[in-house]
Amino acid sequence: MIRINLLKPGQKDFREASSSAPMVEFKEKKSQALFGVIPLLAILAIAALFFFQKSEINKEQDLLSKAQEEKRSLQYVVVKLEELQQQRELLQRKIDLIVRLQAEQPSAVIILDELSEKLPDWVWLTEASYDGAQVNLKGRTVNNNILADYIRSLEESPHFSDVNLIQTIQRRLRDDTFNEFSLSALFLPPAAPQSTAAPTTEGGQK
Repeated sequence: MIRINLLKPGQKDFREASSSAPMVEFKEKKSQALFGVIPLLAILAIAALFFFQKSEINKEQDLLSKAQEEKRSLQYVVVKLEELQQQRELLQRKIDLIVRLQAEQPSAVIILDELSEKLPDWVWLTEASYDGAQVNLKGRTVNNNILADYIRSLEESPHFSDVNLIQTIQRRLRDDTFNEFSLSALFLPPAAPQSTAAPTTEGGQK
């Protein structure tokens, strides 16, 4: 059997061309779709990175805020501890002063008794202080001769030694003239009584 091609020349090429055109158009659309997806993915990646960094920054800020709050609370505790320490030191000084005054009370009584007993007429004491063994006196007198008698009587006392005249200054008040003086002396506390033990005989019997 003999077949004869009745198609005009060029129709075969047209069919081949027309059949390949949809393939090219599909590839171009696919490429355009890919080029559109890539920027979208990049934007999504940038957005995800931004939110991640923001979350990390918020966490760091929270940690910083907590650290600052702890620092403030610790500073408050430090201040309170310092206040308590100061109060404790003040209370300890008061206790030490009370103990020292109680220990010095007998000596103070003896000093005041001796000073007033030896004080002659026309001599007035304006101030008396006692610190350890040192006694300091200030007063007034009408003349230095009476003051010399007072110094001599203090030196003869068994409770004072090294009585020294620090200074004497003449003052005038209206029509009166007097001498201001200051003295220093060492206080000699009375000796503690010694306990006498009963003699023992042989064998440890009293």
